[in-house]
Amino acid sequence: MMKKLIPNKQIVLNHYVTGYPKESDFGLRSSTTSCTLSHGSTSSAVLLKNLYLSCDPYMRHRMSDHISHSCTIVQSFTSGSVLVGYGVSKVIESTYPSFKEGDFVWGMIGWEEYTLITTPDSLNKINFTDVPLSYYAGILGMPGIAAYAGFHKICYPKEGDCVYVSSASGGVGQLVGQFAKLMGCYVVGSASTKEKVDLLKHKMGFDEAFNYKEEHDLGSALRRYFPQGIDIYFDNVGGHMLDEVILHMKVHGRIALCGMISQYNIEKPEGVHNMFSLIMKRIEMKGFVENDFGHVYPELVELCIKYLQEGKLVYVEDIAQGLENAPSALVGIFYGRNVGKQVVCIAKE
Repeated sequence: MMKKLIPNKQIVLNHYVTGYPKESDFGLRSSTTSCTLSHGSTSSAVLLKNLYLSCDPYMRHRMSDHISHSCTIVQSFTSGSVLVGYGVSKVIESTYPSFKEGDFVWGMIGWEEYTLITTPDSLNKINFTDVPLSYYAGILGMPGIAAYAGFHKICYPKEGDCVYVSSASGGVGQLVGQFAKLMGCYVVGSASTKEKVDLLKHKMGFDEAFNYKEEHDLGSALRRYFPQGIDIYFDNVGGHMLDEVILHMKVHGRIALCGMISQYNIEKPEGVHNMFSLIMKRIEMKGFVENDFGHVYPELVELCIKYLQEGKLVYVEDIAQGLENAPSALVGIFYGRNVGKQVVCIAKE
């Protein structure tokens, strides 16, 4: 049987990145992909038409020629390779029994118009389609799992806790703050612009929010918003922010380390110096990756769908249109240009 080929535009890494990524680090390549699967084969595969791409800070690690963490769960892209990340797709053809033509799925896909997946068991079937499909690149996808697991399973919150969320208007932070409010917590978030601060307070229901770039003394800001100290810190930033927050934690406080976007583009990571406070205050600080919490996904979906339908939960997206604009969208998250979860729409369906 002759294989049919379809045109396939792809985003590739032109070369390894040093410092902050630039649009010139990426290229738009025209290629072809086979659209004929071998149904007589013993192996299963699916051909996907990609609809939405998720722009996530962790992808910066994969753009370096080496990843310094020996226990990393991700590997570097190779120069000239197609970028890979979380996204939402429609099944065009399938030899995998669990997926049929027309199904929608989310999971790891190529930054391209079409992706052939030879390990389809790694994909998640989308059963609830009464919300925007793009939500499966955010609130109902990896960022949602990170927010839900990091807050509920790492921080074990209780009503009345004082919660601080950094990078609070992003895909994860906006959810953590709202989950905390639904628990009856006092919640403060920080962001990088007035627009984002207003969004946190007036749309997402945070009790307070501040622009950390306007604070000459972060410690003073934390004392202003948390005069009695912080019970829970959900960290998306790391570096100096984490170091300062440790000093303002209450006894038996909990810190969830989700991301460290302040450190991804610098050659020498900043140190954290206030570690003795962890001992004296008996603070629990734990890093996590959402891959370890796949078992909570049904809980997340049930909770979020319910709250979305009741209007108790909102999700703000920043959607760039067109595969050709994906590099700009990805670069933008490292400069804080996105307002809400950054997504790229390749096709509606």
